[in-house]
Parts: sequence; structure tokens; C-alpha cells
Amino acid sequence: MRFRLSLLLPLLCATPASALAQAAIEGRVTLLKTRSAPVMNKRYEIVAKGGVLATNPPLAVVYLEGEFPPPRVPPLAQLAQKDLAFIPGLLPVQAGTRVEFPNFDDLYHNIFSFSPAKRFDLGRYRPDEKPVPSVTFDEPGLVTLRCDIHEHMRALILVLATPHFVMTDTDGRFRLGGLPHGRYHVRAWIDSKTTTPPRAVDLTAGETIRVDFP
Repeated sequence: MRFRLSLLLPLLCATPASALAQAAIEGRVTLLKTRSAPVMNKRYEIVAKGGVLATNPPLAVVYLEGEFPPPRVPPLAQLAQKDLAFIPGLLPVQAGTRVEFPNFDDLYHNIFSFSPAKRFDLGRYRPDEKPVPSVTFDEPGLVTLRCDIHEHMRALILVLATPHFVMTDTDGRFRLGGLPHGRYHVRAWIDSKTTTPPRAVDLTAGETIRVDFP
């Protein structure tokens, strides 16, 4: 037993106390049926049906609601344009994040949004544009992106007032880790018109709880 403890103690000492104190939520979101997508593109793209925008195949974003301080350093994310598609089609970010829009196609793109959460128009630019065009998303909400040149291109940026979020896999499974202990609410964004009601959760340091969204 002494030998085993001697091996374990250095590992425990090397693990930050904050990591040991973090909580986690895991579970599954019941996703909507797969929507028909254009044959030309089989990526995780955004499709519209009856005025509802969603990923294809369906995915969801699970996030923790609460009072969280703003980031000390503005986060940076990237949403690319390649093969006449946005990659990824859905990008969740924390409010205050600066998103870069690199162009990897050998032609012009023109990214714009009329969404109330963020209105902008980057104008036409090619891959060699320096610096890479970017936009800071400072207000929570859903932002729909389009290309003024290629009408089929569409993407969503989900701006959240929290640093704690995760995307599900295509089966709806998720694990949201690195969470502070305390009482919060957890929700799941499913499409542009579907967000689940908040679920109260009591998070205990070092423990994992299960939350499913049927």
C-alpha cells in the first residue's frame, strides 16, 4: 500500500486544486430529425425549414446560465470559408469574443449579418486579405451569417452570456466540464426557434451530475 500511495501522491500534487474542485454535467439532448440538405455540400451546414434554421445533421449547444465575470482577455474564435461553405456552420461563443473570418477559397466572399444581436458587412475580400477580417460579438443572441455573393452559404453564431458551453455530438450526447460549484441553470439550444426551458442544477465540487433534455 505504501508503494502505491507513493506513486499516487506525485500525481495528486501535480494536479491543480482548481481542477479537482470542478464539477461537470453530462447527458443527452433529444435532437430533431435530420433535415434534407443540398447534395453539393455534406458538411455540418445550416439548413432552413419552415423559417427555422438548424444544423444538418442536427446538433445542440448545452450551456450553463448564471452570474459570471467577463473574460479578462477577449476570447478569439475562427469561422472559415472553404469550398463555398462556412466551417463550422454553427459556432457558439461567449459574449465579447472576436471572431475571425478567413477566406480559404480562391475567389471573393462577402460576409454580412442583419441580425439584431450584431449587424455588419465585411465587404468583398480574397484569401490574401490582411489582416484577416474579424468582428467582436459583444451582445448575447443568435447571429445569422450570409454571403452576398454565394446565396446558399449560411452559418450561425450563438453568442452566450457564459463561458460554460459545449456542442453535442450527432447522437445528442454531451459532457460539460470545468464548472464551478453552486446552484445554476442549464439549457440546450436546438435550433433558431427552439431552446429548452432552464433546468436548475446544484453542482458540487468534484462531482458529475446527469441532465437529459427529452
